[in-house]
Amino acid sequence: MSAHDVVIIGAGMVGATLANALAQRELRIAVVDTGSPPVVDHSQYDLRVSALGRAAECVFRNLGVWTAISAQRVSPFRKMVVWDAQSKGAISFDAADVGEPQLGHIVENSLVIDALHQQLGNYPNADVLWATKVEKITPHRGAVKITFKGGECTAALVVGADGAGSWVRKHLRIGARGTDYDQRAIVAQVHTERSHERTAWQRFLPTGPLAFLPLADGSCSIVWSCDRPLADELMALTDEAFMQRLGESFEFRLGKIGAIGTRKWFPLSRSYVEHYIASRCALIGDAAHTVHPLAGQGANLGIADAAVLSEVVAGAVGKDIGTRSVLRRYERWRKGENMLMMTAVHGLQRLFRVQVTPIRQLRGLGLRLTDASGPVKQLIIRRAMGVGGDLPELAKCSIPIVDA
Repeated sequence: MSAHDVVIIGAGMVGATLANALAQRELRIAVVDTGSPPVVDHSQYDLRVSALGRAAECVFRNLGVWTAISAQRVSPFRKMVVWDAQSKGAISFDAADVGEPQLGHIVENSLVIDALHQQLGNYPNADVLWATKVEKITPHRGAVKITFKGGECTAALVVGADGAGSWVRKHLRIGARGTDYDQRAIVAQVHTERSHERTAWQRFLPTGPLAFLPLADGSCSIVWSCDRPLADELMALTDEAFMQRLGESFEFRLGKIGAIGTRKWFPLSRSYVEHYIASRCALIGDAAHTVHPLAGQGANLGIADAAVLSEVVAGAVGKDIGTRSVLRRYERWRKGENMLMMTAVHGLQRLFRVQVTPIRQLRGLGLRLTDASGPVKQLIIRRAMGVGGDLPELAKCSIPIVDA
């Protein structure tokens, strides 16, 4: 039975980020995942993309993986334009307003995960067990024993980074609350008649937001969040009919939709756990919280969780890193920050669903007033980029201004 300092269950973006951060600290790490090693298809874009803010970029720079990520199909965006379909309200954000080279980068999830695992392979103190299902987590002589088919290991700390349906969370009976939005997000890659101008575009429709995210080859990744009946209807359309509906719903802001790739959908919900920690256990990323994609914050919140937990654990090296007194620092640090962002996103989602005329008019007025207020917009931009609040060291760096 092998002994580790930390066992991370879940080898996705958030789990692999934590694994790299702890491996840098020369801790003995094991990552366990039920899936297979990441495979990047360079012939086509991954349908799942993330809008990584500056803080996430800094984390990846400090972990030594940003060069590998940015050498792939990374698309920086400098502006964001948002408008309301039910009012005259609109707002735009520009990185120049806060003296930054860009607001963030649109990056394919598979490319990030692949780069993280390539880097993780350079650490002799890190093991990755693919196609391995954990069956049990039990106390064991001042540590925990992780049992899986064909073997077992021990650790001072086990981390659940296994997504929204977290087996770790359920196994440890950590309660979760949330909201099922009864919506689906349709994702696809589309080609538009006009350039996306390195801008992220989002229109709030009565049935949910529609986003066009810029990709490096000039195409866009769309995320169309809508009520389930409409999603079913849209998924059943031919490509030609879908492109027409898509263009109409987007007011043809980028001209006609010229081509579309495969369409897929995933369900939308908000969830949050009552506690981020249990006996010798911590939850990070979607295992602890999920958020509506309208603000593109899901991956950023999870990466911040990983950066903070690694700092807390590293600060306790030489002590028992799995004790509640150590893990409570992580919970206090992240729970409030995450709830603030989740509450704001949930409030926006609800606000833009209201169809009562006075509310629509006030909503439009609020957007216009905010757009005219420089200081308020700067605050929103910095928060969205992840450079506000109490940042862990991994999320701090000096980024050169490059015309990417």
